[in-house]
Amino acid sequence: HPSDEILNKDSIQKLLSSFIGHKLISLEIESLDIKLSDKALSKIIRSEKMFKRENKFSRTEYEKFLIKNNLSAAAFEANILERFKKDQLFDFVGGGIVPARFLVESSHNQINQKRNIEVINLNNTYEKKLSFTNSEIENYYKENSDNFKIVYRTIKFVELNPKNLIESDDFNDLFFKKLDEIDDHIVGGKDLDFLTNQFNLVSSPLLKFNELDIKNEPVEDNNFPKDLLVKVFSINENEPTVLIEHKDKYFIIELIKNENILSKISEQSVKKEILKKLSERKKRKLISELISKINTGTFKKEDFYKFSEKENAKIQKFKIEGKNDSKSFKLNLVKQIYSHSEKRVVLVADIALSEIFLIYIDKIENVLLDSNSENYEKYFNLSKAKLSNNLYNTYDLYLKKKYEISINYKALDKVHNYFE
Repeated sequence: HPSDEILNKDSIQKLLSSFIGHKLISLEIESLDIKLSDKALSKIIRSEKMFKRENKFSRTEYEKFLIKNNLSAAAFEANILERFKKDQLFDFVGGGIVPARFLVESSHNQINQKRNIEVINLNNTYEKKLSFTNSEIENYYKENSDNFKIVYRTIKFVELNPKNLIESDDFNDLFFKKLDEIDDHIVGGKDLDFLTNQFNLVSSPLLKFNELDIKNEPVEDNNFPKDLLVKVFSINENEPTVLIEHKDKYFIIELIKNENILSKISEQSVKKEILKKLSERKKRKLISELISKINTGTFKKEDFYKFSEKENAKIQKFKIEGKNDSKSFKLNLVKQIYSHSEKRVVLVADIALSEIFLIYIDKIENVLLDSNSENYEKYFNLSKAKLSNNLYNTYDLYLKKKYEISINYKALDKVHNYFE
């Protein structure tokens, strides 16, 4: 949701692009003189199911909807008007598209064609090459020491409730008035010690957490809610005392100390992480060498078999029944396989490099689509959507050339700098 998005350079750029796109569409609607009559607008509103009672338009239901959504009739009708004008523009641009039969069949075949492949699991092959000396481990630790620093935060807190704040069992007006007083004191720069004295409260002892505790169970056994730790690590050091509402409970939290502590190389978690990173680095190097040979055409079918023999790597045979067949491989790997042609050697891998396969695509079996098939309409619509998207992209370029777009980059830079 845009209101929940943290504003940074990328999100500001997205908002700007969205605004420009919206403006270009409005200008084109005006240029083409696309209109919606009052009678047509009235018909659209009256046909909405949410405004009907006993299958007839109800003015009362319409008014209730406007009040519930804090809308005026003029604003709501303007939104509908804009939406339907956009629909008419898009229908004008791409509404008459009818994909040829061969495109429909091509879309069907791309998704459903079968592939016979031969596979070498490179993770098994590379496993014996992923041993590292103590010197390599220590060097990686020294070169990347910042990655092994953990943020520790020491806090004190008070959970506020009617009992300890106003000596009552009820969340009444007096309780919330006291909360407002506390909030005013915090805004004024008062700390937790002042607040505990002022309102006769008892704070917790010092509690120390590290950022890993957000995902794991904290070592210390205390009464601090674990799901509040995210907020602890978002406290600004310049404003260390905060009043937080969380799940209908209220807390004053004060940040006492913030530390960046370097984890020791002897810690099991650190060594495990180093070995993982060294393994990924080595795998990337080995993969890059193979991909380079494949891309330059110096690694073909005969090289695939030589590699198997040299590395003592087993070749397995699989048949993939379609682009959505995940029985043997994850779908992201299947999509990679389907992006290559027959009689080719390819390398596919996931982002984490936990699954890496060297594959020879031996045979592609095309699948025909009968025009009388119940699936024909599905692939007809898919082909139409692809054609429409291509047309809309071309139309977008046309609009950017048709209308002059002037951006005040000095003002934009100021906005970027404000949110950095």
